[in-house]
Amino acid sequence: MVLFNPVVISIAVMIILCLLKCNVLLSILISAIVAGVCSGMPIADAMSTLVSGMGGNAETALSYILLGALAIAVSKTGLASILARKISKVVKGKKLTLILLIAFISCFSQNLIPVHIAFIPILIPSLLKLMNKLKIDRRAVACALTFGLKTPYIAIPVGFGLIFQNIIRDQMIANGIDTTTNMVTSVMWIPAIGMILGLLIAVFITYRKPRNYKDVAIDGIDENEIDEKMTKRHWCALLGAATAFFVQIKTGSLPLGGLCAIIVLFLTGAIKFNEVDDLLDGGVKMMGLIGFIMLVAAGYGSVLRETGSVEALVASVTGIVGDSKLIGSILMLLVGLLVTMGIGSSFGTLPIIAAIYCPLGLSLGFSPQAIILLVGVAGALGDAGSPASDSTLGPTAGLNADKQHDHIWDTCVPTFLHYNIPLLIFGIIGSMML
Repeated sequence: MVLFNPVVISIAVMIILCLLKCNVLLSILISAIVAGVCSGMPIADAMSTLVSGMGGNAETALSYILLGALAIAVSKTGLASILARKISKVVKGKKLTLILLIAFISCFSQNLIPVHIAFIPILIPSLLKLMNKLKIDRRAVACALTFGLKTPYIAIPVGFGLIFQNIIRDQMIANGIDTTTNMVTSVMWIPAIGMILGLLIAVFITYRKPRNYKDVAIDGIDENEIDEKMTKRHWCALLGAATAFFVQIKTGSLPLGGLCAIIVLFLTGAIKFNEVDDLLDGGVKMMGLIGFIMLVAAGYGSVLRETGSVEALVASVTGIVGDSKLIGSILMLLVGLLVTMGIGSSFGTLPIIAAIYCPLGLSLGFSPQAIILLVGVAGALGDAGSPASDSTLGPTAGLNADKQHDHIWDTCVPTFLHYNIPLLIFGIIGSMML
């Protein structure tokens, strides 16, 4: 029975624990053990599987710690404060303009300048005081950031979007359906409309009312610095940030980019060598928890795969579907939501679900374009709202710099409601029409 599948049970446990404000890291660890035990795996084996699988996100975790150190370094130079003041002049006290501008900048992080969440700990903490002044509800900003982190890779075949759409293409081909990247791009605009709708509802309706926050001093940000003139130190900080970008693009390694950027800051004198310990300590404080959560999330995903419960869940769904395309579409997307909520990665979910969805879609009479849409949306579902996803962890890292933003209730729940529901609706409608 589907409800007693270890994946369903463990993800339900994780969601309940998180909503009860249990630590996210502990919630994932407990859920992984629950998944193992429910599938008949000894607790010791479940834990060893989790630990051995943690290496799946090792590069990501190291990237976040180094990027956190880079963010602290850039903040110490005052460059982020200058940027925040310039943004303040642009928005001219209009809070909706600021929120939409943040969403716009976030979109660039996926394609034009593909640094993913790296910009968040550098830019957002410096904007918190302005947000407080405008009484902006940070849940709206969390939705804006997650929108920018997700929508471009779903719909635009550039940067991370090209990687995502090529994975869909390759998995479709591997499972017997001839597909091109253009075919993927031609249908993935449909869920993007749902994402846009979700953003507009969050910004203009759900979280439009003012919300008060305290002005709290943030480490590394000098609020008394008023000189907006770019000095040598600021230009060196900008050079360091540019170095991180170019090294990442050239080598494909975000950790190497972060390391090279820090070295550039030291060599140019923007940061003194004796400050290295403070920078790394600050990087660990800012992004270390995210890094460890990502490590444990990779281990959790490894436990789910090792139990065979994901395949069993999908197989159970195929038995329920019958010949109904509508029921098939709904259940396939719901399974995608559950799997991605657990694994925390849209990119990592695609190979798992495509292996079953392709033959199932063909047997139900779905067109190749409809199957592409189902696979793509099922992979994207759950990334917004998952406690272990970088699409939620990243926004929280920036918005909680002054300890006034809750990861679950202020990031995960709002993004889950405003993006997963539209994705489900547009995915179902689109698959029935294509």
